[in-house]
Amino acid sequence: MADWMIGPRLYNCYKCGNMICRHDDIISKIFQASHGRAFLFTHVQNVVDGPEEDRQLMTGLHTVTDVYCSDCGELLGWRYIKAYEELQKYKEGKIVLERLKIAKESW
Repeated sequence: MADWMIGPRLYNCYKCGNMICRHDDIISKIFQASHGRAFLFTHVQNVVDGPEEDRQLMTGLHTVTDVYCSDCGELLGWRYIKAYEELQKYKEGKIVLERLKIAKESW
């Protein structure tokens, strides 16, 4: 198959198949979540955010919201709202999704 025929590589909610994000929006694959490996994304879609809360994470104190699939309500990860340490500010507005909670769509 020619490269121009291949569309974007997508990730879906592992539970219901709702399209959540594009592979091209991954910033980092070295994040750790409670259930293992996680990816940091610049953009996601078809998610809803829970309430903001301060949470002590491995890299310090952050204000975050949990991120849920908009179709089935499955907890997929979290969104960084505010980082209190200067070196962590690059995470603000970014989303961490647990690798076990997203599935590759046909690739």
